[in-house]
Amino acid sequence: MTTAPTPTPTLSLSADEARRIALRAQGFLGAPDRRGGVRGVLRHLGAVQLDTISVLARSHELVPYARLGAVGRSAVEASYWSENHAFEYWSHAACILPMEEWPHFAFRRRANKARGHRWHILEDKRHSTKTVLDRLATEGPLTSTELGGAKNGGEWFEWSETKIAVEWLLDVGEVVCTERRGWKRVYDLPERAVPAALLHDELDDRECKRRLVALAGQSLGVGTRSDIADYHRLKKQDFDEVVEDAGLVPVEVEGWDKPAWADPAALASLPRGRHRTTLLSPFDSLIWERPRTERIFGFTHRLEAYVPKPRRIHGYFAMPLLAGGRLQGRVDPAREGTTLVARQLSLTTPKAARPMAEALREAATWVGCDTIRIDRASSPAEAEAVTAELSTL
Repeated sequence: MTTAPTPTPTLSLSADEARRIALRAQGFLGAPDRRGGVRGVLRHLGAVQLDTISVLARSHELVPYARLGAVGRSAVEASYWSENHAFEYWSHAACILPMEEWPHFAFRRRANKARGHRWHILEDKRHSTKTVLDRLATEGPLTSTELGGAKNGGEWFEWSETKIAVEWLLDVGEVVCTERRGWKRVYDLPERAVPAALLHDELDDRECKRRLVALAGQSLGVGTRSDIADYHRLKKQDFDEVVEDAGLVPVEVEGWDKPAWADPAALASLPRGRHRTTLLSPFDSLIWERPRTERIFGFTHRLEAYVPKPRRIHGYFAMPLLAGGRLQGRVDPAREGTTLVARQLSLTTPKAARPMAEALREAATWVGCDTIRIDRASSPAEAEAVTAELSTL
């Protein structure tokens, strides 16, 4: 068992400074890089999580929207999936990743290969994987349906032999996903999809992990050992092994009971600029880790989509409200035709009524809704306050 590092801090940050550094690192403080667009957001964050749930939109669409505003949804998809600028792989979860990071996930591909399986065990991979590779070579990029079907005819979670084979090949890097089509992965051969300069597994495990720790530090601005390791789902021991070479600066943060590290670039200037007012996907990287969200914002949030309905507190897909650099409420949205419905809404302060109304109005416009209805709020006063603010926008 390794011992967590306890470095001597080089400087101290107030809780407010750490919060502002984190917001800037995640693209919520200062002028957004509109010239870089969606691809710029992806490079800045290093990973954008995918998820099947679609309420206002899917989470990977909500992430750039939260930072850039009302980017067209078709433009978001095109930015991710055209010209081989990105690939999908296992990072924090299933994530869209910048193509230039392909070499740095070699350690995970090697680990998967050494393990021999992930969730499913294919008794004889050789025949099924060869069939998949041969078809991709001759026919070009294909979905699992086009390869022969993803299901075996049993329960919904029972994959077909072809699906198991192609997912295994994805895990070990013998196929790559650089597109989703109708929410289905499109599989291709790496030699076609990955630029030649990036198509290698030459980096050893230590260099891969060092790069991902450095990237996570940049994307978070400041974080603890757990925060930084969790960003790309590294083991804490991996963090311990490479942190001294990752270029991060040991700091102490007011109110944090564990050592922290900061990106030196984040410390080079004071975070200034306009705060974004927006609704956040529960899968947004600003709030990936619950303990970090509670530590930085004093805000407890939990995705309740998988909680039985009678036990939900805030709703199926409650989206936190970010305003003034703080989390000031949440809303569980839905769409009924051209009406955006706030199925449940709550505010942390009465002053959040105006930003909640602004965020709802912008979200409604983005998804093509012209009416907003509040079904339920934590109190009648909150519903009345937000409704009154909506009438002035």
